[in-house]
Amino acid sequence: MTIAVALFEDVEELDWAGPWEVFGSWAGQWPDDDVRVIAVSDDDQPIRCAKGARVLGNERWGKTVPIDVLVYPGGHGTRALLGDESVRGRVRALAEQGTLMTSVCTGSLVYADAGLLDGRPATTHWDNLDELAALGTDIEVRPDDRFVDDGNVVTAAGVSAGIDMAFHVIGRLHSPARARDVRRYIQYDPQPPH
Repeated sequence: MTIAVALFEDVEELDWAGPWEVFGSWAGQWPDDDVRVIAVSDDDQPIRCAKGARVLGNERWGKTVPIDVLVYPGGHGTRALLGDESVRGRVRALAEQGTLMTSVCTGSLVYADAGLLDGRPATTHWDNLDELAALGTDIEVRPDDRFVDDGNVVTAAGVSAGIDMAFHVIGRLHSPARARDVRRYIQYDPQPPH
């Protein structure tokens, strides 16, 4: 199984790094599960993330293996992707091929812009709920959900909700027991001090 994380200019760091850590730990610690995690970008140039980190994708769009799960993170960089026909076509094609389409934060705006969320429930960062509704037709915006699983599309709310969504996906694709194993391995037990 190949899980791809999309990278683009001004991507929010934790939106991609949180799910990457969860899925990467699954792949690394349980190699018999045959999971591969890749970062996909347009080219081999460094990508500046929202908070200044610079990263490189290790695969290129159109030149990668078939993708079973796509994680589309958010960040201010998603705005530049809206209306881009190549991005719309890419996500539509992946959805039509049976890829499980997941998003974190405003990554859901990219899916809405491509028509993938029309008539479906979805969520995003709390500050972008109206924008999500406006980008599609009859999107059932769920402001109080950390993530929404609607079959072949799973959307997560802002930033850390992507980690929860990733554990949900492991539970769905493998088992709740494996999701608990990975959670224990990375010591994910959020108890914020404030």
